[in-house]
Amino acid sequence: MSYIDSNIFIYPIIYDPASVREALQAKNFLRKIALGEIEAYASPATWDEVVWVVRKVLGIDSSLNQGRKLLSFPNLKILPVKRTTVLRAQDLMEKYELKPRDALHAAIALENKITTIVSYNEDFDKLREIKRIEPLE
Repeated sequence: MSYIDSNIFIYPIIYDPASVREALQAKNFLRKIALGEIEAYASPATWDEVVWVVRKVLGIDSSLNQGRKLLSFPNLKILPVKRTTVLRAQDLMEKYELKPRDALHAAIALENKITTIVSYNEDFDKLREIKRIEPLE
């Protein structure tokens, strides 16, 4: 059971998997989720970040398309964000000096008893409550 950070969805969209190792790893990892081989979770914060980054890099049409794809991604469960989640994110920001969105991702995972996050973002390594892993080849 893993929480999937936004960059795992973003890399294969904005980078060429033939040229960027992380994009290829992420693409293969996402394929495993789609096939049901990995129990995967994300959140509205994931959708927000993916749509925002894709919009900045590739434009609005691509961001709308990618947002729709994320919302219908096979075997990906979208977790809710509650007031308690945001309060926990605030605590994590203060404790670990995280950026707000990273703190929100971590809080969502922890509120749902998920202690593994799949991400290329090394900022998650600061957290004692969560283990960050990268997708394997």
